[in-house]
Amino acid sequence: MRWDHLRLTGEPDTATDTTPGPVPLIQRGAVTRTFDTPAFAGMTFYEIHARTLINKVPAASRVPFTRTINPYRGCSHACVYCFARNTHTYLDLDAGADFDNRVIVKVNAPELAHRELTAPTWRGDPIALGTNVDCYQRAEGRYRLMPGILRALTDTANPFSILTKGSLILRDLPLLLQAAERTTVTTAVSIGSTDPDLWRLAEPGTPSPRTRLHVCATLNDAGIPCAVLMGPVLPYLTDSPRHLADTVRQAADAGATSITAIVLHLRPGAREWYLAWLQRHHPELIAPYQRLYARGAYAPKAYQERITRQVRDLARRHGIDPHPRHRGPTPAPPPPGPQQLSLLG
Repeated sequence: MRWDHLRLTGEPDTATDTTPGPVPLIQRGAVTRTFDTPAFAGMTFYEIHARTLINKVPAASRVPFTRTINPYRGCSHACVYCFARNTHTYLDLDAGADFDNRVIVKVNAPELAHRELTAPTWRGDPIALGTNVDCYQRAEGRYRLMPGILRALTDTANPFSILTKGSLILRDLPLLLQAAERTTVTTAVSIGSTDPDLWRLAEPGTPSPRTRLHVCATLNDAGIPCAVLMGPVLPYLTDSPRHLADTVRQAADAGATSITAIVLHLRPGAREWYLAWLQRHHPELIAPYQRLYARGAYAPKAYQERITRQVRDLARRHGIDPHPRHRGPTPAPPPPGPQQLSLLG
């Protein structure tokens, strides 16, 4: 593995090495840790010092934000469909079990956030958090990187949004309220389905959908706008009229400011891991999936538009404006390609 200082191929060996190559992402070697607690059983954490934190998103990525912060790489949520899985292969880790169990922790993220947000060249662009992997995954309970990042954003009155499946965001509600007094703060929770059995199989490391709905309601009740990103919708599993209606109804009951549906996309890394999961739990769907995704990572446009239209109509029935003034952070499909995702991480 290329674990000497967690550098990418082509990076210089020392700070004084002027050999041409990509700019190093890491300042010094990784510290490897494991924790003897049930929540982190079987997990390894690589504590690294990143050289930069705020990432610029390429214009071609087709997402509704231009700057991101991701304090972690890899995610203990272990969602079988996660589009970010392939980013782990850039570090010679695999996109399957390693992505779930080997998490990169940028332990200097709060200090970097303060330094970069106060730099003379920084123009105050809105920043999206949680766009690659979840910034409120379980590791955040131990490392507590987000409070320092939020304080830096608050001190500089820099607008930001957060997308999460994690309930740990409520720990930082007082900080979010302080930030909202100085700048624009929006949030969204990701809930593809409220089916409890499917949740246990497809998102084994996440809080339950009911817990996420509670997060949405609590944030909105406190005055922090929170939307629901209904993604991904899984073909043949969560795309029935009943599934869609149940999820939209519960999101509306939680006070979601908007509900946006995104259909499953299967890029390399995620595709192999998801189809292996499907073979174990729903082998009868392998052939239908092969037909639906025969042309690549995305379901046919007509299918995507049908799901989007159904969810939009359901949301309207519950009185939710499909184009609210305060919209949560909803990364739009299709996602960035592999090279762009490396910049997001």
